[in-house]
Amino acid sequence: MSLTILTTILGVALGTTCATIRQYGNSASQRVVTVYVELIRNTPFIVQLFFIFFGLPSIGMMLSPWEASVIALTINLGAYSTEIIRAGLSSISKGQMEAAKVLGLNFRQTLTRVVFTPAFEKIYPALTSQCIIVMLGSAVISQISVEDLTYAANLVQSRNFRAFESYLVTAFLYLGLSILLRFAFNLLGKRLFVYRATK
Repeated sequence: MSLTILTTILGVALGTTCATIRQYGNSASQRVVTVYVELIRNTPFIVQLFFIFFGLPSIGMMLSPWEASVIALTINLGAYSTEIIRAGLSSISKGQMEAAKVLGLNFRQTLTRVVFTPAFEKIYPALTSQCIIVMLGSAVISQISVEDLTYAANLVQSRNFRAFESYLVTAFLYLGLSILLRFAFNLLGKRLFVYRATK
């Protein structure tokens, strides 16, 4: 769970940064972000994970299984959340941006006070769904010996040869985690966007 929380925070932060660049950055920075997004979205997560864990050591970058998992999950979520967040940013009318300039707000103030909150409110359900998908996809990290639920299931069934029961319990645990995360995201959303509900 700690890995999910950490990579969700880092991945959304990365996605927000990249989405902002794609929406408002110069052409060179936009191309760099586009290459990153397309590369990650069009390659399997397990290949990305293996490249980071097994490939990077060949150029001297030694990472522990946990560190490699954090980096891989963050990069993966960052790429998918970039497009989701960019859709939210695109939905903000130019009139609101111009009104912010008239009020004397600089670009950073315009983003934080005018753009981000309504944009995130619009894409919040899609963003939370993507975070949950990444959490479920994190089962792959057991392939590099990170001790998650899938790793525990593999260990149990290798000792007692009761694969059906082991993976059935694991499936229900992932289901429970998904429901719990969605409930937590819903509560967080109500707190973040409460100002809308009072209007």
